[in-house]
Amino acid sequence: MRKPYGSLAPLVTPQQAHKPVDWPARFGRVAPLELEIGCGNGEYLARLAAAHPERDFIGVERMWGRVKKILRKLDLAELANARLIYGEAAIALGYLLPPRSLTRVHTLFPCPWPGDDEGRHRLYGPAFLALVNSRLVEAGRVLLVTDDRDYFDWVLAQLPGSGFDGQSAEVGADYGTKFERKWVGEGQARFYRLDLTKRRHIEVPPSQEAVMRTHRIARFEARGFAPVEAQSGDCRVRGLDFLHDPAQDRGMVRVVVAEPGLTQELWIEIRPHDGGWVVAPARGTGGLMTDGVQLALDAVAAAAEGLPAD
Repeated sequence: MRKPYGSLAPLVTPQQAHKPVDWPARFGRVAPLELEIGCGNGEYLARLAAAHPERDFIGVERMWGRVKKILRKLDLAELANARLIYGEAAIALGYLLPPRSLTRVHTLFPCPWPGDDEGRHRLYGPAFLALVNSRLVEAGRVLLVTDDRDYFDWVLAQLPGSGFDGQSAEVGADYGTKFERKWVGEGQARFYRLDLTKRRHIEVPPSQEAVMRTHRIARFEARGFAPVEAQSGDCRVRGLDFLHDPAQDRGMVRVVVAEPGLTQELWIEIRPHDGGWVVAPARGTGGLMTDGVQLALDAVAAAAEGLPAD
């Protein structure tokens, strides 16, 4: 039976990787490093890597179904100069890529998020542009292609103060990706291309995981455990499941934590310890330790004691 993804060797996950990643060590050499954001099924990434063996390439993809397809393509093509990050673009750039490490960033047909003029979900708002800028070498470049004119105009409006010079153009179907074929099949013949060149460096230090403050609680009210809900600024926490082992008087709470640039699910455990209980991220659960995860720990501890969340 054919493996669904071939080899896992090219895969990098933010939860397990050393931060930031030593990419020359990962590739076994020092070479120009390029990034593709949102790889789809991996066609463009595989073509780039095959056409330029003298360069190294990293793809970022957030959907596991697509990740499997990309891994299979890289495996079948035996591309030693390509790696794949499974996660969000902002997390990959913030945590895994050092400043001034990239020569070029490619983004083909990102979701335009129609109506999102505030840029809560769109790529290439001011904060994202600053992050991309900081990870590019001097005179590093960005290629952005979209089918959506409104989104294209929105990105153009974000450029002042970004440290980039931009050149825009209308282009044909030149990239041979799944989404490009979709739009061509629906009758669209022209697309919008933006080429950015870095002219001024903007400093954005590598992101660091937060040190978690675990809780020691004197009581655990499992029977009346209330659903966990909490919010602080842009961080939101919602409880999904609560499991209790009465023999050990031990609890497990599954939460979803949403904060700017990252949404993650993880388990928090309430385990007996020295006559009380400890509330901490469950061992083996993975996840990036962030301010949102701390908010989740605080909320679970309050719920475990039967107290209202702050």
